[in-house]
Amino acid sequence: MTAMQPISIMDLPRIAEPGQRPTPTSGPLIDSFGRRLEDLRVSITDRCNFRCLYCMPEEGLPWIPNSGVMSTDEIVRVVGLLVKLGIKEVRLTGGEPTLRPGLPALIETLGALPGLESLSLTTNGFLLKQMAGDLAAAGLTRINVSLDTLVTEKFERITRRDALARVLEGLEEIEKYPAVHPIKVNAVAMRDFTEEEIISFAELARRKPYAVRFIEFMPLDAEGNWTNEQVLTGEEIRQVVHAWKPLVRIDNGDPSSTSRDYMFEDGIGQMGFINPVSEPFCSTCNRIRLTADGQLRTCLFSLEETSLLSSVRAGISDADLEQVIRGSVWRKELKHHINEGAYFVRPNRSMSQIGG
Repeated sequence: MTAMQPISIMDLPRIAEPGQRPTPTSGPLIDSFGRRLEDLRVSITDRCNFRCLYCMPEEGLPWIPNSGVMSTDEIVRVVGLLVKLGIKEVRLTGGEPTLRPGLPALIETLGALPGLESLSLTTNGFLLKQMAGDLAAAGLTRINVSLDTLVTEKFERITRRDALARVLEGLEEIEKYPAVHPIKVNAVAMRDFTEEEIISFAELARRKPYAVRFIEFMPLDAEGNWTNEQVLTGEEIRQVVHAWKPLVRIDNGDPSSTSRDYMFEDGIGQMGFINPVSEPFCSTCNRIRLTADGQLRTCLFSLEETSLLSSVRAGISDADLEQVIRGSVWRKELKHHINEGAYFVRPNRSMSQIGG
């Protein structure tokens, strides 16, 4: 395996040290490096009906009590304010967001926010067959379905659930609603697990109207067993696919995109490679995250959070809440430190607790 080099983004100078220059109180939502924040991931529950090995322990994960989870009104208020401040894309995540009661109504309400350009959902697909019609009718515009293997036995081993057939049925159901587009299938790539299925996923991308994407395995597993040696890089996978059938790079025109996108040379099928470990994209990161318990995180690997929920429940005004948000965003990290050995410190939350 080729050694991974730490990201170098020296071309991204800090505008000013956060403590040396007042946080901007108006204008675009920016951090101290001048990155404009336009993408928000909102976890609406920490509960999940799967127990994926890289995300959750089989048992023993403490759940957020219901009283600690943001209510629908609280989500709408905070997201509405963030959209007014310049957020253009919102993705609902979990845990498993389809477990949230009233999800279609929440989608309908958020989708009506003036200025919001895209509303998407990340799901494991288990409930998608029965919910697809309601989600589409509510105004969902895009969907990501997590699917790490196409082999029944491997699916059960990694999710601790026998549910592959049901997920595939859910994908076929959402195909019936063209307003929900694109349909993205996301596979976490792990060494000694994914290699044998690379071509099977490529065939899926050519056979179905799905953009199939591989995501490098990141150190966000609940049990803390991640090692760099487990990372199967996106470039390794791309080379395997390209040798099978040539790929051509697609320029989606979005410099903040996390995915390196490709079309097969004959125009049939699309694939993407999200490489946060081997090719970090921190310098163009425009994302912030809101956890199910109302914590604002400026990076997946943040070691600090800002509680917006406590501010909301204390009766803070929108004007004052805006300044809390701006202060947190201004302190957004330059980068993660995954490839920097002992300097890297794992966040104290797993992926399921942060939100995908």
